Amino acid sequence: MKAFILINIRTGEIADVVRHLEKLPQVRDVNMTFGPYDAVAIVHADNLDHLGKLLANEIQPIPGIEETLTCLAVDL
Repeated sequence: MKAFILINIRTGEIADVVRHLEKLPQVRDVNMTFGPYDAVAIVHADNLDHLGKLLANEIQPIPGIEETLTCLAVDL
């Protein structure tokens, strides 16, 4: 399953958070963005439980991350 994680990051910590995210094997791509969110990460997980654990244990605890919004990708 693929998901887009929209991330709000504390001011001045975007580069550190992006570097940390790039080290996670489930993160396929991560970019700084302009707009209401500071970065977006594309992640792959085996299932919804795996995605939840990835968010709770690996992504949200990264220092500098203030908020995440997860959007599940759907194939047509």
